[in-house]
Amino acid sequence: MSLTDFRTLGRSGLVVSPLALGTMTFGTARWGSPDEVSEAIFNEYVDAGGNFIDTADVYAKGRSEELLGGYVAARRLRDQVVLATKFAFNAGPPGNPHAGGNGRKNIYRALEGSLRRLRTDYVDLYWLHAWDLVTPVSEVLQTLGDLVRAGKIRYFGFSNVPAWYAAQAVTLAAAHGAPGPIALQLDYSLVERNIEREHMPAARALGLGIAPWSPLAGGFLTGKYQPTEAGGATGEGRLSGPNPFGDQLFIDQNWQILAVLRQVAQEAGLPLAQVALAWVMAQPGVTAPILGARTVEQLRDSLASLHVHLTAPQLHALDQASAPTPAYPYPIFTPAVNQSIFGGATVRGW
Repeated sequence: MSLTDFRTLGRSGLVVSPLALGTMTFGTARWGSPDEVSEAIFNEYVDAGGNFIDTADVYAKGRSEELLGGYVAARRLRDQVVLATKFAFNAGPPGNPHAGGNGRKNIYRALEGSLRRLRTDYVDLYWLHAWDLVTPVSEVLQTLGDLVRAGKIRYFGFSNVPAWYAAQAVTLAAAHGAPGPIALQLDYSLVERNIEREHMPAARALGLGIAPWSPLAGGFLTGKYQPTEAGGATGEGRLSGPNPFGDQLFIDQNWQILAVLRQVAQEAGLPLAQVALAWVMAQPGVTAPILGARTVEQLRDSLASLHVHLTAPQLHALDQASAPTPAYPYPIFTPAVNQSIFGGATVRGW
């Protein structure tokens, strides 16, 4: 596989590479990349054939969008690349609720700013960055649908939302013949598999693509951290990042998953990161994991995962080690219950 093994994002006509370039490190002075390195990362990705680039209005307070817009313009790639950005988080002065959220007022404000920083008159994919808990899904659909019809955005998707919210949006859009979301951007990796309970089945049923963010769990699955006797961790980046998860990753279960990942990687003769990414890409419904990189070398290492083919035993070992704890109501759906429902017969779906 390569970056030019394109696929559509969900049940849409938007054609994307199998790995997206995330740009949260662009313009982030404390733990991100210097501007010249960010440009080198961008060039490395597009020169390898990649076309799917993801940012957000709040990354480096808009600096990520500014840099990305400049890189795209300098190489005249606007018609070639899929530019994706996000709205939701507050980007204004404290005390102004209309500088954030998913209401119509903020969506228009946020998009105008993103278009200006990206040096473009439209966005290919506009992500709702997070559920705000208050805005009705009907208002979000009406607003984003208006922007699609106005040509300001081509498609939209949802990130960090409940599965029921996404299902409600798709259903309402279909019932009214209106534009609906085409994809979900969700936290997914060997140490975060909770979306397998509701989001992934919903996405398959509703035709939504899945673009996992943090498929390496903030670098945890690269093996750069080591456990301490006190229950914490040491390693490169421990205090200065980038690790948006704080200490929540440093738990016994995750260290056990990492140990199995090490075993599989050693058997395959590959870096841990490549094996962890290959596992994510092998999961049903995953369209394009979003890669973050602070150096060109990190990006190259991640892109090499496109050529990794894990064996069935290797996938099984990783599946077993990282399996999420079953949650109600799924534990009750056993073969015995199936037979009880159907009078002793075993019935399988199509």
